[in-house]
Amino acid sequence: MFILSSSSSSLPSPLSLSSSRVSLSPPSSSSLTLLPLSPHFQPPNLACSCSVASRSTAELLHDFKHSAHTAASADETRNHLPHSRAFLDVRSEQELLSYIRREAEAGRLPSNVAAGMEELYQNYKNAVLKSGNPKADEIVLSNMTVALDRILLDVEEPFVFSPHHKAVREPFDYYTFGQNYVRPLIDFENSFVGNPFLFKDIEEKLHQGHNVVLISNHQTEADPAIISLLLEKTSPYIAENMIYVAGDRVIVDPLCKPFSIGRNLICVYSKKHMFDIPELAETKRKANTRSLKEMALLLRGGSQLIWIAPSGGRDRLDPSSGEWSPAPFDASSMDNMRRLIQHSGVPGHLCPLALLCYDIMPPPSKVEIEIGEKRVISFNGVGLSLAPAISFEAIAATHRNPDEAREAYSKALFDSVSMQYNVLKAAIYGRQALRASTADVSLSQPWI
Repeated sequence: MFILSSSSSSLPSPLSLSSSRVSLSPPSSSSLTLLPLSPHFQPPNLACSCSVASRSTAELLHDFKHSAHTAASADETRNHLPHSRAFLDVRSEQELLSYIRREAEAGRLPSNVAAGMEELYQNYKNAVLKSGNPKADEIVLSNMTVALDRILLDVEEPFVFSPHHKAVREPFDYYTFGQNYVRPLIDFENSFVGNPFLFKDIEEKLHQGHNVVLISNHQTEADPAIISLLLEKTSPYIAENMIYVAGDRVIVDPLCKPFSIGRNLICVYSKKHMFDIPELAETKRKANTRSLKEMALLLRGGSQLIWIAPSGGRDRLDPSSGEWSPAPFDASSMDNMRRLIQHSGVPGHLCPLALLCYDIMPPPSKVEIEIGEKRVISFNGVGLSLAPAISFEAIAATHRNPDEAREAYSKALFDSVSMQYNVLKAAIYGRQALRASTADVSLSQPWI
């Protein structure tokens, strides 16, 4: 599974907002991307329904099959071949693998995508089986047939993301599909949420028109689904309405895209991949500026909840220590995000969020240029913790030098994330469970 590999970017500066328009000077090292909508894409009805999130994959599959004739007819009116839905009729692992190979042999699936689909199936199967769920085989086949159907559909007619992508919930509910796919990978008995009452406070602020930005570390492509799954019982509004700043790789990789389609995104080019193809660097910078404007306009409207990873990518295993820990934040990205909030014209808050979930789907040991990384999938406990907003003004008051103030603010947010992360690590990997709670981080398991 592959939901957002959300990568923060260095945002253009300086930024100035007027009452009538957003004005930006040319970016220096920005990394936001903006892709046009497909001419065949029709904006869905995006009204959120918390009850939808609890629907099973089987129910989604039934609804989708029921609408298949209508969808096929629409395709035919556009002179497109109707999408093959053979994956949805698969009844065994043998049939599923055989169909992947037949599609590849017929030239309808690129060989590398077909190989990735097979690898994905095997790794997902092994992870879910390790959960001990008595219905593991049924869950694997049900979730994988839908996942592979969505991947094949996108190979046949690639979905193109807009700068501000809104989760597609109709006629196929991509959000619920992603939730159902990741849920069996989480060991909820060994998972924890820190300070859940603060999420309630955030929701109240959002309903009052405030903006909230969650400054977070980033560990896996599944981060958005994991966050939503840990919050779906107590904070479903937050789970469904969060906007993720997402790197370009998860909106172009065919194995990632169906999961990304189910999330609210601001699509960007990551700094880490800005010069993968040097001649495209300037185009990427301009695209990032357009996405920044989109974000600024959203914030001016208020009631926005945005998740961003100022590290610019996923945390990586430290080869010297053999430990996972949050990657350092980029102070310039932090400062640009702060200024966006400051100039939005409505109250705003930057809150440190810690996420521990690397075992679910660890990233490659090094940043890769090529699309199509190997996905390792596991069943494991995960953790999420939130701390109160940190005031820039309070920190800046103790620093005369503006650059020092920006660095100190970034460090304060990073230190909070690291502190919360260590509490989660003690609870999950130190087997301390709820006893790992501290004066600053109160752990709970709201699903129990």
